[in-house]
Order: sequence, then C-alpha cells, then structure tokens
Amino acid sequence: MKKAEVRARIEEIGIIPAVRASTDEDASFAAEAVASGGIPIVEITLTTPGAIALITHLAKFHTNVLVGAGTILDIDTAKRCLDAGAQFLTDPCLDVELVELAVKQDVVVLAGALTPTEVITAWKAGSDFVKVFPCAQVGGEAYIRALKGPFPKIPLVAAGGVNQQTATDFILAGASALGIGGELIPRTAIVKRQAEQVRELSRRFMRLVRAARERIAASREPVAISK
Repeated sequence: MKKAEVRARIEEIGIIPAVRASTDEDASFAAEAVASGGIPIVEITLTTPGAIALITHLAKFHTNVLVGAGTILDIDTAKRCLDAGAQFLTDPCLDVELVELAVKQDVVVLAGALTPTEVITAWKAGSDFVKVFPCAQVGGEAYIRALKGPFPKIPLVAAGGVNQQTATDFILAGASALGIGGELIPRTAIVKRQAEQVRELSRRFMRLVRAARERIAASREPVAISK
C-alpha cells in the first residue's frame, strides 16, 4: 500500500489500536479481532517482546490489516521495522531524525510531541500526523482543543488516556485520530481469546468516532434563513 493510501486509511478509520502481545498467535488474534470489529489497523509497540518478528508475521499473513510499529526510540530499530514490513512508524517523543528517515523512505510517520514547539517542529520536519502524548496528563481534550487554535491544519492524534468516556470529546476537540491500547484490546481478552469482547469494543469506539465526526459536520452546515 502506498504512503497516500496508508495516510488516508488512518484518517478514515480514526483509530490506531496499540497491540502488546508476546507471541505470533496473540498478535494474530488481536489483529483479527480488531479488524473484524471494523478497525483494520494495528500498531505493534516495540516494548513487546519479539515485536519486529510479530510485525513480520502480521505483514505476511494479515495483508488486509495495516501494520505499524510504535514506541520506536532509535533509527536502527526503525529501519529494522521497515524491513519487517511496517507501513507506518510512531514514537512517543519528538525525534526529527526518525521523521526525516520516514520522509526519505516515503513511509507514513506519526511523530510524538507534547509542547506547541514540538508540534510545529514535527510538522515542519514532515510528519504526516503529530501524536500528542500523553494527553490525559496535560489536560486531555482541552489540551487538544488548545493546540488546534494555533495549529488548525495539523492533524493531531490523541494518545494516552483515551477510553470510551473520553473518545468523543477528543474528536470534538479536533483530534484527527485516536491512539488506544488496553481500553480497546485488553490483555485479558488476548490471553482468554475473547474475540467478541475485542470486536464489541472496536465497534463501540468506531461508533463514537463516527458520531463525533457527524456532530462536527452538522455544526459546519450553513443554516438556512427563511424569508
């Protein structure tokens, strides 16, 4: 899938599930469960044991799922993830060198940022999205709304503290997408192979995102003035 298609898929779905699994079987289960629930995207965090091998496995056997690598902390690891088949890269902090690598390789990147300076630096470096992390600890949706004031055209991904109670508010505040981990793919659901739980959570979060976007679209519609 080309870079423009990957970026469009992330924008369309609006949710990036973070998968923490310890085996190929666990990763496959998580990927299949969220995909069947309507979210054909997974981000394998590099804090997961054997993460690069899991990326290789998913990229090879789950071609219907957009597979990315997250929590990347150095360039060598980023290159290994790309060689393994990762279609997008994310990190929890601003690493301009990582952004430059992604731009050079024509791969989607979600640079981590927190302060306004980091947000604009990531964007100017070429990041496709800017992942604001950790959101909940610095004001949640109110912080996203504050950032959208000076940066209305920068697509922000809210990550950290996103759950069923906050998802709607993050989208209404201006987030283009949400990064969600255990609230979407609980560890116990993976261990116990509770696929329906993950599918139901996926459907719930998708409904929340769609409903919030519909509210935004409705608020932008011109009001007819009767004569």
